[in-house]
Amino acid sequence: MICLVLAYPLAYFIAFRGGRWKNFLVVMLLMPFIMPFLLRTLSWKIILADEGIVVSALKAVGILGDNATLLATPVAVVAGIAYNFLPFTALPIYVALEKLDRSLIEAANDLYASPFQAFRKVTFPLSMPGVVSGTLLTFIPAIGDYVNAALLGSPTEFMIGNVIQSRFLVVLDYPVAAALSFTLMAVILVLLIPYVRATGTEDLVA
Repeated sequence: MICLVLAYPLAYFIAFRGGRWKNFLVVMLLMPFIMPFLLRTLSWKIILADEGIVVSALKAVGILGDNATLLATPVAVVAGIAYNFLPFTALPIYVALEKLDRSLIEAANDLYASPFQAFRKVTFPLSMPGVVSGTLLTFIPAIGDYVNAALLGSPTEFMIGNVIQSRFLVVLDYPVAAALSFTLMAVILVLLIPYVRATGTEDLVA
């Protein structure tokens, strides 16, 4: 949800307001991928360090207490996951918005629809395939992620990916690890089918 909230305005701005800078903005969106996933995650340990600019700024404005930290908290894990998977959400939405027939929006305006009504009735429904594709491309790998929780969280905070990774590589309990992996895939499918049907985008998984 965080990735969607951040990605949709970003993709909308690039598609409708990017102008001649559109390709440059798309490249900048993809630029983090030139670095390995592990390095991108480790960079958040520097960004969210106790003496870093983020924590210092939040303390200065009174959002965080003097002894508060962000590292080894769920906030750090969520921030790392959102950062690493944001392009996976934004790019499909951008493609859907870029392919949108602008004459339909002009028709809505000609019929005295306000900008918000035109967005709600025309732009957003037509971009729904991009929204669904982006959320699936983000949700499926993120739900099995264990790197962000291991590097940015505390030992008491873990995700299902950490449990599976531990069972495979630490405990060496392969039957339980395989069962957990299969259960995770089954849960994803159970959640995927009604979500796609509810958004009217069954053709994406047909």
